[in-house]
Amino acid sequence: MTQSPDHNRRFVLASRPKGEPDANTLRLETVDVPVPGPGQMLLRTEFLSLDPYMRGRMSDAKSYAASVEIDAVMVGGTVARVVRSNLDAFSEGDWVLSFNGWQDYALSDGTGVTSLGREPAHPSWALGIMGMPGFTAWAGLTQIGKPKPGETICVAAATGPVGATVGQIGKILGCRVIGVAGGADKCAYAVKDLGFDACLDHKADDFAAQLKAATPDGIDVYYENVGGKVLDAVIPQLNTGARMPVCGLVSQYNATSLPEGPDRMNWLMGQILRKQLTVRGFIIFNDFAPLYPEFAKAMGAWIGAGKIVYREEIIDGLEAAPEAFIGLLKGENFGKRVIRVGSTTPTHTGT
Repeated sequence: MTQSPDHNRRFVLASRPKGEPDANTLRLETVDVPVPGPGQMLLRTEFLSLDPYMRGRMSDAKSYAASVEIDAVMVGGTVARVVRSNLDAFSEGDWVLSFNGWQDYALSDGTGVTSLGREPAHPSWALGIMGMPGFTAWAGLTQIGKPKPGETICVAAATGPVGATVGQIGKILGCRVIGVAGGADKCAYAVKDLGFDACLDHKADDFAAQLKAATPDGIDVYYENVGGKVLDAVIPQLNTGARMPVCGLVSQYNATSLPEGPDRMNWLMGQILRKQLTVRGFIIFNDFAPLYPEFAKAMGAWIGAGKIVYREEIIDGLEAAPEAFIGLLKGENFGKRVIRVGSTTPTHTGT
């Protein structure tokens, strides 16, 4: 089903998942398209970003951001076009970065909306390399990881939108980069296309041994976004004074209890103490928002110079979003996963 000028399709949170989200977690509704009042504009979603943080929004556990209420539209970053505007700063046809959520249309008073101009070459990139994932990679690595030329960086989810960017920035900064990904194809891409020095398949039975062999001089920066057995294998390889930016733990997002086995908290704290590790979690726009212009300038220059490779995985149709999101949490994505909601085809979509 395609977008209609008269009806608004939207996914709302139907129930809070226990473990993995399933077909009953979100409910597709069709309602009338809202009408903008004074000081408002009507936005039509063209692209919807799928991101691991959305799993946390489905929970009512206390977190850094409010949970999505039951029967409320599922949250999400979007690239949209202005359909009608009663705002001086936005005109019909403008492309914008917005937060429409999982729906065709949304009203906005302009708060938090960023203009992308009339004809952006790569509008969906505002949800990836030039948006939150790219900014997360850059800020976590440069502001917390603080890599020095010649050091070794390890990054998990190495072909995802954050991990791939972390690794490429690391190479630009003169570091040795070891990636971790799920599967031979992803690892080959990380080395051949992204320029990593090596990439290891975390599904291998001897993954920990492979990581030890690949990092004979230890690891100076571990960019954490996965957790689980990858973290277990990395900790012993960290050098004294290593830094660990923590932006996610996707392997744990569907967990309903703590991992089985012995309590390793004292072991972990002992490693942090003895190795004098810096471990810092961060929420990108809470912690580093003022640095976005610096990031955008640097990333724009790297892309223009051909130093950054960016891969999108565009999936057509709003109805495909729930299944695509469930797959994202399982690591099935290869690159930045985006839903093409609208029918507009820009001059350059790019991959």
